[in-house]
Amino acid sequence: MIRMLLALMVVCISFIASAQSKPAIVPEPVQMEMLPGKGFQLTVATSIVTDSSWMVQANYFQQEIARQTGLTLPVWAANDMKTPKKSAIYLVKDSVSLNRPEMYLLQVYQGAVKLSAAGVRGLVNGMQSFLQLLPLRVVTSIELPALSMLDYPRFTYRGMHLDVVRHIFPVDYIKKYIDYLTFHKLNTFHWHLTDDQGWRWEVNSYPKLNSIGSWRDSTLIGHFKDQPARYDGKRYGGFYTKAEIREILEYAAVRGITVIPELDIPGHSRATIAAYPEFSTRPDTTWNVATTWGMYNRQNNVLAPNAASFSFLRTVFQELTELFPSTYIHLGGDECSKLWWKQDPATQVFMKEKGLKDETALQTYFIEQVAGYLKESGRKAIGWHEIAEGELDTATLIMNWGNEKQALAAARKGFSLVMSPGKPFYFDHYQSKDPKDSLAIHGYNPLEAVYKYDPVPAAFSKEGLAHKIIGGQANVWTEYMEYSTKVDYMIFPRMSAVSEALWTPAGRKNYPDFLNRLEKTIIPRYQFWNSSWFPHYRQWGMRD
Repeated sequence: MIRMLLALMVVCISFIASAQSKPAIVPEPVQMEMLPGKGFQLTVATSIVTDSSWMVQANYFQQEIARQTGLTLPVWAANDMKTPKKSAIYLVKDSVSLNRPEMYLLQVYQGAVKLSAAGVRGLVNGMQSFLQLLPLRVVTSIELPALSMLDYPRFTYRGMHLDVVRHIFPVDYIKKYIDYLTFHKLNTFHWHLTDDQGWRWEVNSYPKLNSIGSWRDSTLIGHFKDQPARYDGKRYGGFYTKAEIREILEYAAVRGITVIPELDIPGHSRATIAAYPEFSTRPDTTWNVATTWGMYNRQNNVLAPNAASFSFLRTVFQELTELFPSTYIHLGGDECSKLWWKQDPATQVFMKEKGLKDETALQTYFIEQVAGYLKESGRKAIGWHEIAEGELDTATLIMNWGNEKQALAAARKGFSLVMSPGKPFYFDHYQSKDPKDSLAIHGYNPLEAVYKYDPVPAAFSKEGLAHKIIGGQANVWTEYMEYSTKVDYMIFPRMSAVSEALWTPAGRKNYPDFLNRLEKTIIPRYQFWNSSWFPHYRQWGMRD
């Protein structure tokens, strides 16, 4: 009996040692096996050997390794990937055995590292895992453990949103934000470019969108609910030139990140009608670009259904698709105040002529018109869940920021969905209930709630609708994020939790283990990036 107990103790100790020796990767890989024997010695003599079509990714990989460790590895393309090298990292194309989207296989042996993938995104995902094996300091050599990691995401759509309307951020920060997504194995950057408070991309066909619509006269001070409201009296704004946008798109493409632009219509259009009053229900009025938040049913911000508006929409969306290569174009559609349409005689005449029974049907009409324009360019529409309230073509992808009931209603109609619920995937909400915490809009979305959220609610599985959910996204509305440091504070460490919530199989998620990996691997990464983050995540949870 004593021998048996001792043997069990040895087995347990060996298992614990093995488990502890496993690298702390975020998001948690699907499969990771530590192999016996010596690992791989990484030095400046190590080469990166790549298929020629992956040369830009190999150069990116070289730069990231050098930035992190000080080791600059030579990169060369080889037609024969089987050519032996004394010390090499091989980037290998394999679309036969690696047959899941974005799958990669990372193998570390004594003589070589082999990273296999079918496409760019799988390759870049594998690179992020490899980078987490390396120290965050300058070294002369690195001993990597022998291992095999087979990994792929749970969902095909894994996104982060950033609002640059309420507050605009420099091109360098947009690139840094894309790097955040890349590292976390997210694949979609949703770029919110127009809203009531400004127009943030260069438009040639309607230049007043930039000369007028991109600038507001003042910005709210303090919280939206504060009374009396206070304003700073400072002109604020700007926009990204087409050259800057192309630079950002090229940067994202190297990293396999899809950039989906959002041009929000037919509501949230105050900046548009400030520039072109003829698109409004009150064309005789001089409008201002919004200086406050929360416009819904408070100030007129809708497009009127007239010939000028629809001509504008066709032209401006055509210009947008000429700039952005993404299959999906986001057309907003949320919080569309019906009040202004109801009060406008011309709108009521239009509805009667078109046989539209109510203002919800009119909203659907707007969305269908734009979806049709996008189809002419070979693109598809995506919009917030409100667009599914009417009889809309189910080819449009729905992004649900509402609750489970609203998501189910859309799925039952036949729509595919990206789950982006305000609770817990809105990062403009508070991370704690500390009254001294940095200002946020409202609500409470602690790290634990973000991590434990399952994008496929039980009701979907029960009704056989789980396949309608293609992924999820967290949103960053910047009313109270004046600077990039505040954005970082609000997204970290919650973005790391989203990464695992959307990547790792539900059965492998473990919150205490995630916290340990977060502190071992990811928080040092925030420090390396010179990023800020919310440090009190362990103090605030779902029961607080």
